[in-house]
Amino acid sequence: MQIAGIMNTALQGMASETARAEKAARSLAGADGARDPALDMMDLVTAEIGFRANAAVFETGADLWGILATIKRD
Repeated sequence: MQIAGIMNTALQGMASETARAEKAARSLAGADGARDPALDMMDLVTAEIGFRANAAVFETGADLWGILATIKRD
């Protein structure tokens, strides 16, 4: 897989985790009273962990991209 593909996958993962966090936040705010608030809090925590993991992958890909650009110039 190419670095651009890895970075794109990480971006898609961040978007997915953002959507999950938004859904849990709406539910906690009372828009959906059918769910247990503890489950919503768990969703928020797991969305944060997933977002951070995807962000770390994206940053690593950006670092590798920069290193390869430097090597190519030399």
